[in-house]
Amino acid sequence: MNSNQQHPETRIKELQYQVAVYEDETAYKALFFMLFPSLQNFAFSIVKTRVLAEEIASDMLLEVWTRRQQLQQIEHLKLYLFVGVKNAALARLRQESRQAKFSLNELQVEFISDYIGPDESAELQELTQLISKAVKELPPACQLIYKLAKEDRLKYKDIAALLDLSVKTIDNQLAIALKRIAEAIKTPGSKKNR
Repeated sequence: MNSNQQHPETRIKELQYQVAVYEDETAYKALFFMLFPSLQNFAFSIVKTRVLAEEIASDMLLEVWTRRQQLQQIEHLKLYLFVGVKNAALARLRQESRQAKFSLNELQVEFISDYIGPDESAELQELTQLISKAVKELPPACQLIYKLAKEDRLKYKDIAALLDLSVKTIDNQLAIALKRIAEAIKTPGSKKNR
């Protein structure tokens, strides 16, 4: 298995090690491009402005390079960065005298995986569109939890820690999301009862 096919967590650990031990700029760039989209979208869900979200995500990832000597001390880098982005986003909102409370129901969630490739079959494109539509109809908190679990591949306990929720709540929200997605796939085009 080459490094591009590794489990994302394994790849992150490998790049983290190369940056910390060898000060490998190529590894840092790979880590940056691997994590930036997820971090930027998470920041955007809180601050609701693209430019500010990009700045927050970039600053967090720049911190990885600046503090590379201490990088080996961080056990779960991805979670560490998500928590850092959340804290930085809330601090920016406080600075701007805007609401600095983290309300899951007011988040605006964007998915990276909405793109459908031109070479996908018509059936797969239709299925992807049905899933995407069902996910976008979920409540904002449920959308964010689904995105963090399924797209950003964070563990339930990490999502719970990041959002200050219980693992049981994360599990329940994902069950709701998966049930609604399953209903949307079973009954495409028909109006479903909730």
